[in-house]
Amino acid sequence: MSTHSPNDRSTIAIIGTGPAGLVCAETLRQEGYGGRIVMVTRDDHMPYDRTKLSKAMGTNASDIYLRPAEFFAENGIEVWTSKEVVDVQVDDSRIKFRDGSLLQYSQLLIATGSRPVAPTCPGSNLKNVFLLRTPEDANAISEIVVNRNVVIMGSSFIGMEVAAYLSGKASSVSIIGRSSVPFQAALGPKIGELAMKLLQDQGVNFHMNTEAREIRGDGGQVSEVILRNGVQIPADVVVAGIGVTPVSSFLKGYKVAVDRRGAIYVDEFMRTSVPGVFAAGDVVTFPLAMMEGHRVNIGHWQMAHSHGRIAALNMLNKHVPLNSVPYFWTSLLGKSIRYAGYGEGYTEIIMKGNLQDLKFLAFYIKDDCVVAVSSMNFDPVVSQIAEIMLSGRRFTKKEVLKEDFMDLGISI
Repeated sequence: MSTHSPNDRSTIAIIGTGPAGLVCAETLRQEGYGGRIVMVTRDDHMPYDRTKLSKAMGTNASDIYLRPAEFFAENGIEVWTSKEVVDVQVDDSRIKFRDGSLLQYSQLLIATGSRPVAPTCPGSNLKNVFLLRTPEDANAISEIVVNRNVVIMGSSFIGMEVAAYLSGKASSVSIIGRSSVPFQAALGPKIGELAMKLLQDQGVNFHMNTEAREIRGDGGQVSEVILRNGVQIPADVVVAGIGVTPVSSFLKGYKVAVDRRGAIYVDEFMRTSVPGVFAAGDVVTFPLAMMEGHRVNIGHWQMAHSHGRIAALNMLNKHVPLNSVPYFWTSLLGKSIRYAGYGEGYTEIIMKGNLQDLKFLAFYIKDDCVVAVSSMNFDPVVSQIAEIMLSGRRFTKKEVLKEDFMDLGISI
């Protein structure tokens, strides 16, 4: 890898120190860029693995740092922590921070990610109502839940992972979900039922097809959650996991185009509507190659990596388009569910294996073609299918219904 050369007067600024921002900085140096690289974040920490916050909540922030401090020094990458961006003045190629300081840039990557959506029901501002975004949030929750009643609003991947982690620490853990089972839209009802049973076997309670109507308190502190159906759940701690929203409000009123949710529009080269300004990761809506350019917003670690790399290459005028298959995993009580593809709008699920044995493959079908696959204890197959999707090869429902996949070079 190269490092900063004093003869190169250019500056690439990267707002955000998650996987997209970090991979962009690394790729720039790997490709020989010698200008100044400045990564900025409102967090108090060096780049860390945010996915660990819901899986290992009591971990010290330094234990989940993605790179040691020496890495940044050796490669001439500046990391400014505790620096909140309040304005990007694209006409002047300048970033303004809350403390009044400015940073001039030659090119810019916006990789600010997403933030949790705060609940809006009455009582949401009571003490011990938490969102999970930072190591401090995770540690505060982990410390306070011991022998307490915990209610988790939302049966998302984050909510389920938090419930799994807290199930052996809290006095009780209850999940509130709007769907019939967790993961219903993404993974289907059967896998959702399996995930729910895994947690129920550990004592986690589920209240599905409903939502919180009110959070009540005693002395300014949470005491119970009232559901829309009138059920009252004792609660000493509430953790909200009801969705996320792109972090892009500092762009309001400027030329960087965003959709109605605030996701930044980028093309297949990660370019925004403003020349010299790129964006990557959870904060963008981008054309997905495997779906013939259909625009999507995907909050996956792997996709953020791909975005960061492609953004860096195109900052260096390599003209490389994004071609990556979405891939993610979730872990519950030591059991891993992996997923590849983009299954939105699927009309059928074909199961292979046995759910009860915790060994299965699920194929998501749309227009008689496989658009996604998920698995438990079939991880190599999911990776193989992702490679097939990446190559542009589409396989059909008829092929899936065969006893094996030898025609595709896959064996189960």
